[in-house]
Amino acid sequence: MTKVFLTGASGFIAKHILRELLEQGYQVRASIRSDKRKAELQGLFPDATLEFATLDLTKDEGWQVALQGCDVLMHTASPFPLTEPKDPQDLIRPAVDGTLRAMRAAKQAGMTRVILTSSCAAIYKQSDKPKMHPSDETNWTTPEDRSVGSYEASKTLAEKAAWDFVAENPNIALTTINPGAVFGPPMDARYGASLELVEQLVTGKIPMAPPVDMVAVDVRDVARMHVAAINLEAAKGERFAAASGTYSLLEFGNMLKSWDASLKTPGREAPVWLLRIMGLFSKDVKGVLENVGRTLAVSSAKAEKTFGFTFIPVKDALVASATAVQTHKLKGTSK
Repeated sequence: MTKVFLTGASGFIAKHILRELLEQGYQVRASIRSDKRKAELQGLFPDATLEFATLDLTKDEGWQVALQGCDVLMHTASPFPLTEPKDPQDLIRPAVDGTLRAMRAAKQAGMTRVILTSSCAAIYKQSDKPKMHPSDETNWTTPEDRSVGSYEASKTLAEKAAWDFVAENPNIALTTINPGAVFGPPMDARYGASLELVEQLVTGKIPMAPPVDMVAVDVRDVARMHVAAINLEAAKGERFAAASGTYSLLEFGNMLKSWDASLKTPGREAPVWLLRIMGLFSKDVKGVLENVGRTLAVSSAKAEKTFGFTFIPVKDALVASATAVQTHKLKGTSK
């Protein structure tokens, strides 16, 4: 039976991947950062036989031993903040070094199949591409461009490092799954930054929407793609955008408002002049300004053709997120 080593197993996306793996009969060894996360996963999957390894993306200890006996590396672990860090290297180094650390361990364990969670952030900001032209998997974000934030740079550099690694180790078949902003139902009270955005949208914390767009996808589709890629020959050596659609933040709010009229979603977009003033005092607002006048749209045509399915509509993903935030009164925390 195929055994999958799943890194970052307590993350929002990874929990859905774990459920998909278990439902399809895979054996799983999950990497976690603490015993608290182990108990969390055991509570979610009480009837499953799970193996665990406690590992740190920034440290070599334990990686080589942890991956022994596994057939597939599914690397999802990577920092994902809601706000821009003071030092970009706080995101870049763990993302790049952690990816290479996991892949070196996979090579030493004799593994030949790797599925990597990347991001549309590694695709949609190619500096020499017209700003209002949609992107696809042939595009690469230019990390050194001034419009590129720390998270976008970290995902781009980590994915490039993975492709460079397999270029030197051609016996390893790599697939990268590149989601947009990931919405949908969380499996527990810990969820990622995308759902924190939904929480802000529905509670009035964003009174006016910045005039920017965002590519979005449902977490259930992201999980399906990861697991389906394991044995899909056409997925080997390829990167795939996981994208259901691209909409403005105001349109996100309108979708949610049409579902529940009582929500305090933004009713209009913020004028650019106001954002420029706010950007003088806020690094996060300044980062938002870099996305004004460009589209972050990424085509999902390649994924739909290769995997043979239609993505869950963005509105359904947003409603599932808002339902969790409202009904269960979950408190958002970055994974």
